[in-house]
Formats: sequence, structure tokens, C-alpha cells
Amino acid sequence: MSRNPERQILRHYLASVAYHAQKAIRGAPGDYWKFSPGNQVRTPEAILRHMTSVLGYARTFFIGGTYTPEPLPDIEAEIDRFHSLIEDVARLLDSDAPLLEIDELQLLQGPFSDAMTHVGQLSLLKRLYGSPVPPENFIYAEISAARLGKNQAPPRRPDSRWPEAPAIQH
Repeated sequence: MSRNPERQILRHYLASVAYHAQKAIRGAPGDYWKFSPGNQVRTPEAILRHMTSVLGYARTFFIGGTYTPEPLPDIEAEIDRFHSLIEDVARLLDSDAPLLEIDELQLLQGPFSDAMTHVGQLSLLKRLYGSPVPPENFIYAEISAARLGKNQAPPRRPDSRWPEAPAIQH
């Protein structure tokens, strides 16, 4: 892992993105991925692909070039590609590879924050679909910079009281 404190924080932030993303999509029904509430809102599948694109864009600030992901044949492949890209960007952070044209704070305020914003959209769409994400206290979540894949830890402190859960049925 990099000794640069800014890069260590960015790596942990990527782990937070991975954790929150998996929490948002864990147990998602198959039809959820094509759900759209209307008004040209992206489907969850399109949001996940966009998150991959945003992180691929972040990677270009290390290696140059461009990144535009083509649709994959199924959602599991999309999820795997998303987490692989998180792992790839984390490796670049660890390598102390120089950033091109930007600094670490711009990486945080741009693509990394954008990816986390889209995690929130996945959670909201899952609720609108009728399959809400259970609440938890994220301060105590088992988020680790060493765990960036889709196999994330279960909630450590899920909320015991969840009044909206019984009201939402799909």
C-alpha cells in the first residue's frame, strides 16, 4: 500500500464505494436491473455501467487514453467488471504511479465522489422498485481497503428497527 496519506484515504474511499455498492445491490431481484421510474432516469444496469465508466475515467489519469465500457451479456459480468476496475484503480494508487493533469483531491471530488453518488441512486431505485436496502450504521461497517471485490462483509450494526420494511412489498 502507498505511504502517501492522501492515497491511503482514496484507497479506503474506493473500499467504501465497493461496500456501499454491494449493500445497494445485494439481493436485488432480476427485474430490478431493467427498472426505470420514467422521465429518462437510467436503469440500475445503466447506472452500474456508468459507475464503471466513471472509474475507468479515473484510471485514465494514471495511464492515459480513454475508457468507454461496452454492455456485457449479463448483470453478473457487469458487477464483476465494476469491482475489477475498483481493484485496478486501487493498484495504481498503491503503486504511487503519478497522476496526469490532476491531483488526488481532484480524483476524490470528481470520479470517486461521482461513483458514490450513483450508489445512492441504486439504493433509491431499489426502494422504488419495492426492494429497499436495509439501514445500518456505516460508521461501524467492516470496510477494508484490502477488500474491494463483490464479497463484502455483512452489516455489523444493522438497524434493529426498520419501520418502512413491512410497508414495502413487491
